Amino acid sequence: MADTLNKKAFKSDQEVRWCPGCGDYSILNAVQSTFADMGVDRSRTVIVSGIGCSSRFPYYMSTYGFHTIHGRAPAIATGVKLANPDLDVWVVTGDGDALSIGGNHLIHALRRNVGLKILLFNNRIYGLTKGQYSPTSEVGKVTKSTPMGSADRPFNPLNLVIGAGANFVARTVDVFAGHLKQTIKDAAAHQGSAFVEILQNCNIFNDGAWSHVTEKEVRKDSIIELRDKKPLIYGKEMDHGLRLNGFEVESVKLGNGVGPDDCIVWDSSAQNPGMAFTLALATDSDLPTPIGLFRKVETRTFEQATHAQITQAREKQGEGTLKDLLYSGDTWEVK
Repeated sequence: MADTLNKKAFKSDQEVRWCPGCGDYSILNAVQSTFADMGVDRSRTVIVSGIGCSSRFPYYMSTYGFHTIHGRAPAIATGVKLANPDLDVWVVTGDGDALSIGGNHLIHALRRNVGLKILLFNNRIYGLTKGQYSPTSEVGKVTKSTPMGSADRPFNPLNLVIGAGANFVARTVDVFAGHLKQTIKDAAAHQGSAFVEILQNCNIFNDGAWSHVTEKEVRKDSIIELRDKKPLIYGKEMDHGLRLNGFEVESVKLGNGVGPDDCIVWDSSAQNPGMAFTLALATDSDLPTPIGLFRKVETRTFEQATHAQITQAREKQGEGTLKDLLYSGDTWEVK
C-alpha cells in the first residue's frame, strides 16, 4: 500500500454507519488527520477492535485491522504485537467493551506494558445494544436496564488503569479537536502501552453525558488542562488553581496572598503514580475535570523482554524443532 500522506489516504471505501451527530465521527476524523500528519505507514499499522459502536472503526480506516470479539481486543492485539513488534498496533474500544467483559484483558495488557495504543471511547452507556447502563454510568442513571436508577458505583477508567500500572495515561474530549489530535500524537510517540480515555457523546442514548465539561459557557471553569512543569491553574480568567491541603487536592482562588507558586506543579513523568491517581479522582468531585497527560514513564516493553528471551534461548540452544519441544522433559505415551 503506497502512502499518499493526506487524510484521504486513511479513509477506506466503506460507508461510515454511525448515528448522525455521534462523537465517533470527530474521533475518526482526528485519527485520520493525525495519522496523515505523522506520516504513518499504513502497511505497518493495525487497528483492533472488540464489539460496540466504536468497534466499527477498523472498517473506516485504510490500514490493516481486526474486528474481534467482545472485550478481547487487547488480548488479540497483544498477539499481533508479539508476533511482529515492528507493527504499530492500536486498540479501539468503548467503556462497555473494555471495562466490563474486557476488563481483565485491559488491565493485563497495561501491566505488562505491551506496545499497544488503546483508545477508549467513554460515552457512559451501551450504545450498540440500545441504551443499557455501562460500567462508567453514574449512580442513579436511569436506562432501559436500570429503570429505577443504577445502584452500581462506576469505574473511573483513569484510576483503574493507573492502578494497573499503565505507563502512559491521558484524557481528551471528542469535540476538542486540537487537543484530541495532540493526545493521539503523544500516544503514538510513546514506547510501550498508551491508554487514552476520550470523553465522547452518544446523542441518541446518552446525549449530554459530558455537557458539563464541553459546553462553551462552562468549559473554562469546569476543566483543567494538565501542562507539564506548569502550575495547575484554570478558569475563564485563569484565576483559580489546585493545591494540596494535606493529602487532599483543593481549588483555591488566586489573590490575597495565594499565587501560582502555591499550586501543584504538574509532572507527568513522576515515577510515583500517586499524584496522577489523586488528580484522576477529581473527575468524580466538585473539582474541575482534568484533561491531558496524566502519566508518561518509559520502561522496557513486554515484546522487548519476550524477544530478548527468545534470542537468548536461540543463542544457547539453537533454533530447535517442535518435536524437540514436545519430547523435552517428562513425556507420556497415551495408548
